[in-house]
Amino acid sequence: MPDYLDDLRLAHVLADAADATTMERFKALDLKVETKPDMTPVSEADKAAEELIRNHLQRARPRDSVLGEEYGAEGSGPRRWVIDPIDGTKNYVRGVPVWATLISLMEAGPGGFHPVVGLVSAPALGRRWWAAKDHGAFTGRSLTSASRIHASGVSDLADASFAYSSLTGWEERGRLDGFLELSREVWRTRAYGDFWPYMMVAEGSVDMCAEPELSLWDMAANAIIVTEAGGTFTGLDGRPGPHSGNAAASNGLLHDALLGRLGD
Repeated sequence: MPDYLDDLRLAHVLADAADATTMERFKALDLKVETKPDMTPVSEADKAAEELIRNHLQRARPRDSVLGEEYGAEGSGPRRWVIDPIDGTKNYVRGVPVWATLISLMEAGPGGFHPVVGLVSAPALGRRWWAAKDHGAFTGRSLTSASRIHASGVSDLADASFAYSSLTGWEERGRLDGFLELSREVWRTRAYGDFWPYMMVAEGSVDMCAEPELSLWDMAANAIIVTEAGGTFTGLDGRPGPHSGNAAASNGLLHDALLGRLGD
């Protein structure tokens, strides 16, 4: 059975290169920002980081395919790298430090592709998280300077911390009433947004989070980090993994309650 540790080491190399590129342009006064057809922003740093990662992968893993937010799919085969060069571009272009590069390796198996390696690097926060299948989840500055992380043991909604991104998506989905019901039942709510709540679920500092509309590159790395930390990651339909177009993540103990309020 593969242990994926060589792939995890490569993910760190890719993240180091991406971090250098994104941090160089973060808060730059001449940063160029465009609007994509879906009306979301993309910066020159998004494009540069994804190009850099793709070039590294072409040399190091020429047989693997790549799926990225900015340049789409390339190649085919049983192994696919999934890249979000900057998750949280709206934060990035406004100078808010909550953004990250998300890198995942997915492998073909029963039911489709499944994440086997995930790395989330947030250099403006000075944080990085990662996981490989059957090896647990970790946070730290590097592979040699890391601490293992675990989801929380909170089992009662009244004691739970719930994180989300915004209200508008839940309203558009017709789930705003359930969202408000959940927010009244829990101990605490915070709108951290993007990758960060999933990492806090994995660390045990937040107990559950959910988003109503996402792409695969938003979720693949988060999914394996949460599950390797002992948590649960599904779509709002309860389907395990990052394939539902939305996400619900928890420590596992609260997952049924989370889906009961927000799920399909």
